[in-house]
Amino acid sequence: MNKLTKAEEQVMQYLWQIEKGFLKDILELFPEPKPHTNTISTILKILMEKGFVSHKTFGRQHEYFPLISKENYSGKSIRSLVKNYFEGSYTNAVSFLVEENEISVKDLELLLNELKNKE
Repeated sequence: MNKLTKAEEQVMQYLWQIEKGFLKDILELFPEPKPHTNTISTILKILMEKGFVSHKTFGRQHEYFPLISKENYSGKSIRSLVKNYFEGSYTNAVSFLVEENEISVKDLELLLNELKNKE
């Protein structure tokens, strides 16, 4: 799966949020100052070339929709992050988060208890 740039990922986040929409629908979700219509149109074209997005044509307008779920992309991104930055070790990744105070030991214990209860 191809990686997304920050701009591509932002467009995908909005598209995942609305599930499908026209260019104007996606553009409305951007905060001010909004990017130019041509910029978003170009990003959508790139996302289609990368296989992330497709569209249905209604006259001269296109209704865009994601081909890849947010969950699928998120999972692959996390696996890639762990592989590339933590020697493939999820233990190293979690230890890093604890050391950087991104997650507390208490929260980690709560998470472990939740996971144990699901088994």
